[in-house]
Amino acid sequence: MSGYDASAVARVVVGVSGSLGSVTALRRATALARRLGAELWPVLAWEPPGGDPAARRSPAGDLPVEEWRRLARQRLAAVLDEVFGAESPGVPMHALVVRGAPGRALVAAANREDDVLVVGAGRRGLQRAFSGRVSRHCLAHAVCPVLAVPPSPLEADLLSVHRRNIWHLRMDTKGL
Repeated sequence: MSGYDASAVARVVVGVSGSLGSVTALRRATALARRLGAELWPVLAWEPPGGDPAARRSPAGDLPVEEWRRLARQRLAAVLDEVFGAESPGVPMHALVVRGAPGRALVAAANREDDVLVVGAGRRGLQRAFSGRVSRHCLAHAVCPVLAVPPSPLEADLLSVHRRNIWHLRMDTKGL
């Protein structure tokens, strides 16, 4: 971001899904918004199961669209409560729930040149081929700077434990 005037940032828009990567991105975005004196805009994008084409074919589906929207708002509120609890993030916050594909929804929300868009960078390892689509879309299409936050070391540790449990491998407990 050389040559970029960080003091001109008005909003820090961050993608939130509830995943460990998005929680890490939300924490980083909050710290950035505090440092820059900007507003924090956590955005949760949602789509009906099977996407909008499936919802158009079968609008009645299992749950009505309004119920999916309510569940998305509930999920965003739960993540914000988990991260901030009863405390304020320390900056003005405008939580937003958007219907649409996450990459497109985040790029549409961070539509000003004086925004900064913060996204989780996705997983590493074998899952790499199937992850990071949202961050790649945002990097390719955003009109503002994009901060791609790498996964927390805790996420890598949890994935390692999960793989060991799946394969029924013994854990090295010396370091515990």
